[in-house]
Amino acid sequence: MTTDTTATTVRRATVRIPAAPLGPENPLPALGERGQPHRLDPEQRQALPPDMARQIGYAPLRTVLPVRVLDGYGRDRAPVELDALVVENDRLRATVLPGLGGRLYSLLHKPTGRELLYRNPVFQPADFALAGAWFSGGVEWNLGATGHAAHTCAPLHAARVTAPDGGEMLRLWEWERLRDLPFQVDLWLPAGSDFLYVGVRVRNPHDRTVPLYWWSNTAVPEIPDTRVLVSADAAWQFDYHRALTRVPVPRAQEAPGGPGAPDSADLTYPTRFEHAADHFFDIADEDRRWIAALDGQGRGLVQTSTDRLRGRKLFRWGRGRGGRRWQEWLTEPGTGGYLEIQAGLARTQLEHLPMAAESEVSWLEAYGPLAADPAHVHGADWPAARAAAATALEEALPRAALDAARTAWLTRADTDPDPADVLATGSGWGALEVERGRHPLPGTPFPPATLGAAQQPWLELLLSGVFPRPTADPVPGPTLVSPDWRELLEAADTYPGNEWYRDYHLGIAQWAAGDRAQAVRSWERSLAAHPSPWTLRALAVADAAADRTEQAAQRYAAGYDALADALADSGWPSAHTALRAYALEAVPVLLAASRAEDAARILDRPVPGPDGQAAPAPLEGGRVRLLRARTALAQGDPARARALLDEGVAVDDLAEGDEVLSDTWYAVAEALLADDAAADDSAPQDARARARREHPLPAAYDFRMRPQEPPAAHR
Repeated sequence: MTTDTTATTVRRATVRIPAAPLGPENPLPALGERGQPHRLDPEQRQALPPDMARQIGYAPLRTVLPVRVLDGYGRDRAPVELDALVVENDRLRATVLPGLGGRLYSLLHKPTGRELLYRNPVFQPADFALAGAWFSGGVEWNLGATGHAAHTCAPLHAARVTAPDGGEMLRLWEWERLRDLPFQVDLWLPAGSDFLYVGVRVRNPHDRTVPLYWWSNTAVPEIPDTRVLVSADAAWQFDYHRALTRVPVPRAQEAPGGPGAPDSADLTYPTRFEHAADHFFDIADEDRRWIAALDGQGRGLVQTSTDRLRGRKLFRWGRGRGGRRWQEWLTEPGTGGYLEIQAGLARTQLEHLPMAAESEVSWLEAYGPLAADPAHVHGADWPAARAAAATALEEALPRAALDAARTAWLTRADTDPDPADVLATGSGWGALEVERGRHPLPGTPFPPATLGAAQQPWLELLLSGVFPRPTADPVPGPTLVSPDWRELLEAADTYPGNEWYRDYHLGIAQWAAGDRAQAVRSWERSLAAHPSPWTLRALAVADAAADRTEQAAQRYAAGYDALADALADSGWPSAHTALRAYALEAVPVLLAASRAEDAARILDRPVPGPDGQAAPAPLEGGRVRLLRARTALAQGDPARARALLDEGVAVDDLAEGDEVLSDTWYAVAEALLADDAAADDSAPQDARARARREHPLPAAYDFRMRPQEPPAAHR
């Protein structure tokens, strides 16, 4: 280790990059369960260790309330300058994006000029996060529940504070809203260090146990000869069959035809596998926590931590067509892909841990370059390979030194930043929670000055006990749903004539708590007092969840028409966003209820432009075009549906694991073949196999992440 004492600095900077705008939040409360590709089928838990099975079943997230979903982005990118904060010494330059979840965007090793992370050359949102928009690259800080954090594209508070060695340190902090947990991330570079230190603390200020989840996800360049090394002889493998299976390391079976297929490869070489998968490494309690990705010369990035951060994981996209398509979708084609090495509090990302009332959890991570003998790193002897990396890490950063650094950091963790050293501002939700709960949170101030318009109605409720009137904007604001706020809502007075508005929000809080029957009663009471399209939509969601599809469709159609009539000449910029969100949610339910004509009518109805001023026009966009194709198919016109698909459909907010594009393509193909067979009076055949043979799926539509079964004719 070098002993250079060049001062470490924290400074403002910008990152110029082609970026797609995030767009507005979806104004519809997120009542439905979001798709969760990492959910384990219940019967799979029976074969797991008891503590793992218990933690997998503990406190699953029902909805992402109170957070609103970010799904208004597109794919048209233009150069922008993103606010950045740089932590730098003479060895490393770490670049952080405080406005995008505090993402560690870049980690440059200055002596070699090597970028240690996968640095995405574009900012392209995609629907991977719990709250929608997410982007690939760098290191992200995931707190809340299984998946990418709800704050992954949200601003964090940031300030310059004093590091344990007396230099400068960057502090990031926010209030995580899914579990109501304040957290902080402190980044600093000891003088002359080749390692970026990251101190993390999560606090539970409540008088109740709260589910805890944390994973630090690190993207590194996907180079063909990269090997991932970790101190483990076994791993829990999870793929898109939703099975969690213990497999040996380094060799594990891949499943091109389903779990248990005979193909096997060295899973520590991610590019040798065809399909995407997660591997959660089973590390012995006494072993040091670390994971590294090293290239053919034995060089790359290592992440290590104090023991509290127990888990380590490898995620690979695989070399199959679906994985390659996702890699292209998340960046610029031809710019290279990535894999992820990750670190978390539990053995797997399917688990949540109970966090005791009025407690805190903290640990220290370190990120830096690692070089080990390539002959050992890439040798056939796995124990020798991982020992070579472990020895190189111990020489570069001893385990005892990291433990001592955590102890020293904790002496600074409670130090409040000087207001003059604040570098970025997050949301006002933390200030509201501090006002309500009077929580002492030294080191992470949430000043009243950060309270904004979104928090104002709830501050009024808190101070007066009266739920405020609706605002001038016709779109209702967000609802707070924690137990404390729900109790305030239940006891709140209302202004005369506004009882319906309180009951609408109360129903949302009750729905979030899992009390669906009471939520429906609140919404029915609200609807009887005031026929609001927002309440109609909430009841439609409840109907759909209870498999009352026809009733849900009826309410969606009535609610959309009422909303469109009310907003037709409003001039509000939010009108377009609200109508688009309502339509995209309503149309699939209408199709499921065999009401294709109503679906077509909604899609074809002119709505105000996004700026509130443009002439009304039918909705546009990739998701709308896909729904038009599905509607045409439901109307018995597969030729029109195929024409729309042939023109090109880019679904901007396509979710991880969503196969709607391939499913629609093959459904249209089968319908076309059925029409041909009827016209030719030909013999019936296996429609699915023939559709795949005669109408191969275009590569642009192949986002399938799981191994596909071969057509019946080829089995």
